[in-house]
Amino acid sequence: MHNNKKPLLIASAAVLAASMATGASAATLDSVKEKGFVQCGVSTGLPGFSAPDDAGNWQGLDVDVCRGVAAAVLGDASKVRYVPLTAKERFTALQSGEIDVLSRNTTWTATRDTSLGLNFAGVNYYDGQGFMVSKDLGVSSAKELDGAAVCIQSGTTTELNLADYFRMNDMSFEPVVFDTSDQTVKGFEAGRCDVLTSDQSQLYALRIKLSDPASAMVLPEVISKEPLGPVVRQGDDQWFNIVKWTLFAQINAEEMGLSSDNIEEKKSDTNPNVARLVGADGNYGEAMGLPADWAYQVIKQVGNYGQMFERNVGTGSALGIERGLNALWTDGGVQYAPPVR
Repeated sequence: MHNNKKPLLIASAAVLAASMATGASAATLDSVKEKGFVQCGVSTGLPGFSAPDDAGNWQGLDVDVCRGVAAAVLGDASKVRYVPLTAKERFTALQSGEIDVLSRNTTWTATRDTSLGLNFAGVNYYDGQGFMVSKDLGVSSAKELDGAAVCIQSGTTTELNLADYFRMNDMSFEPVVFDTSDQTVKGFEAGRCDVLTSDQSQLYALRIKLSDPASAMVLPEVISKEPLGPVVRQGDDQWFNIVKWTLFAQINAEEMGLSSDNIEEKKSDTNPNVARLVGADGNYGEAMGLPADWAYQVIKQVGNYGQMFERNVGTGSALGIERGLNALWTDGGVQYAPPVR
């Protein structure tokens, strides 16, 4: 049954995208300026990526993408309204114009990029699907999970990846499907399944929601490529460029040693790459309808990519994730951005 859900969801979303294509607006920037805020689609609550704190303020790596766009466009990173969305709801909300950008731990795939009327604007987290088990289960590898009951969230790439992995390894499994990530972790904790599968970043985030996080472990196997990033509607290249280059500016800033802590003093730096990025040499925001200091505002108010990573999901955060693939290309990772010139 679970193998049929994903094609149906994609087909219905594709029909909706096609029906809206002729009426797609190419003026998201104007709309955002008129509203005075960026309408951003986020998760229903995934620690480290998008979740409200005790005071109701949204925080996380995906939230910082939205804040960066607001800083670039409106000069104020706080001018964002967050719309919590389930995996099933997220693409429809973007296609319909309910949100301006989707920044919700969403995997970039060929189907999503070509058939839903959407564009992925970069990768803010390179991930891969894994498995979390109770230590009491006594397994140390995913190859030992033959016949296991597996908790999984519907409407995600993890369903197909799971089926592929078990089939390739001549194993069987019993899917236990939920609508939200919170439901999957509650089902796992209640013993409705032996294993919880999701992107590894989500597994670390969901583990801290357990009453006893130390009782569970993430197995070493990574069974897929899950490049996660912000998404916009097709048909508005200006807005696509704004979201894309906001992320690129933050990656470039880390590479140049620019941060929210030193950006003021670096405004007068003689390094031409720095001068171009902060708007002291030329106006590289003009073609996007932005002021010359758009990237300066992003870095000053939100920080560079490394700052975003460390405070939200890094080793000093509750998730404690190493940079790994998400390190800069100069440090052995794959984070790399085109130059501003």
